[in-house]
Amino acid sequence: MIQRLPVTQGLQTLLASLTGKPVGLRSVPLDVKGSPVPPPYTILYPLDRTDATDTLADNQRAAVLDYQATFVSGPTPGVPDSRGGDEQAQWMADRAWKVVERPAGGAPGYMHPLNVGTGVGCWRREAREAGGTSDPGDAIITSVIRYRLFLEEQPAG
Repeated sequence: MIQRLPVTQGLQTLLASLTGKPVGLRSVPLDVKGSPVPPPYTILYPLDRTDATDTLADNQRAAVLDYQATFVSGPTPGVPDSRGGDEQAQWMADRAWKVVERPAGGAPGYMHPLNVGTGVGCWRREAREAGGTSDPGDAIITSVIRYRLFLEEQPAG
């Protein structure tokens, strides 16, 4: 059975690498002192899990895991009356689309490695934009991408 935690940690690490911003798991990310970091940042939410791929050869060693990444813009620290903006939220989302970026020239695989744990391979990745919030009165604007990862246990050897 594929464990979710290593997959979640792998996606969290990849999103942080692609955006260059911290990624919290189900909450605002914390700094080294345990205090919430100011935006911009990403919040990653594990969603649905399906343990069958609905294929003829399904051997119950596969899983499909869904995630939501919310890219949060915010005021500029130290700048009074500044607000988060759509440009900042979309900038982060544009970088996060690289999770599903394929190599140039039709080579197989993905441009950016996703470490999903020992003995597990991610053979397919999907992403779709799922909206966001746009209330500048909150001083925060978000953009949302939902990811679907298709995983399979790899035979030993």
